[in-house]
Amino acid sequence: MIIVQAIDALREELKSWRKAGEIIAFVPTMGNLHAGHIALVKRAQALGSKVVVSIFVNPTQFDRKEDLAAYPRTLAEDCSKLQAGGADLVFTPTPALMYPTGGLATKVEVPGISELLEGASRPGHFTGVSTVVCKLFHLVQPNVAVFGEKDFQQLMLIRQMVRDLDMDIHIEGLPTVREVDGLALSSRNGYLTTAERKLAAGLQLTLREVVDALHKSRQDYAALQAEAMQSLVSRGFQPDYVEIRRTVDLLPAQVGDENLVVLGSAWLGKARLIDNIPLTLKKLTETS
Repeated sequence: MIIVQAIDALREELKSWRKAGEIIAFVPTMGNLHAGHIALVKRAQALGSKVVVSIFVNPTQFDRKEDLAAYPRTLAEDCSKLQAGGADLVFTPTPALMYPTGGLATKVEVPGISELLEGASRPGHFTGVSTVVCKLFHLVQPNVAVFGEKDFQQLMLIRQMVRDLDMDIHIEGLPTVREVDGLALSSRNGYLTTAERKLAAGLQLTLREVVDALHKSRQDYAALQAEAMQSLVSRGFQPDYVEIRRTVDLLPAQVGDENLVVLGSAWLGKARLIDNIPLTLKKLTETS
């Protein structure tokens, strides 16, 4: 496995791969890797002949300085996991390399979707995400890029950006990888105490209760969301939001919409957890 930090070295290696006709699959990460990230790498292996993984803790997508400072940097361990997982190249740029002027002199924004849900809770977050992913796409120029569906809104944002900018990159989403109790794997799970970890699956359980109610033909969406917020409080969380949205554009679901996603975010101690469950409702048929 090759590890490069300099842009020139990255381009030189990728140039030789393209000349040899390799199909390049890309997995962007912020490091502190877990089994969910390795699942992305395995999927990338199935889609391409060479797998590039980036490890970059992107400062511009953090809305709180203390969160950026606390984010775990585990580069040596991450590289060991990636080598075992079959990555071919790891790109490990520094903030000074990615942002030579010290910040976002040029910004890539995806209006609309970037202002909803996570965007409303974390101002500026998605501008940082779309800008850094656009820059990484430009540097790597992959044929395909793989993202996890746990960050559902982020995945939709990336797909929109790729469509709008006519990038010749296939975006592949991988279903959320979970612990045995249902907790979505996340680097932020490491912030949980032992006691909090025992409660953490309550977020997924709450979303599942909403999904079950929808499948039972409940259509009072606002009431369902309010009940879910109270359920999270009773399970020890400080809820941020629980929303029933359309998968096509993440706008609030209306009666008659079939393809939906239930999304939630809540604090548990120092950890802010997010999760989602997509679903398709059966179309109601009229009877005479």
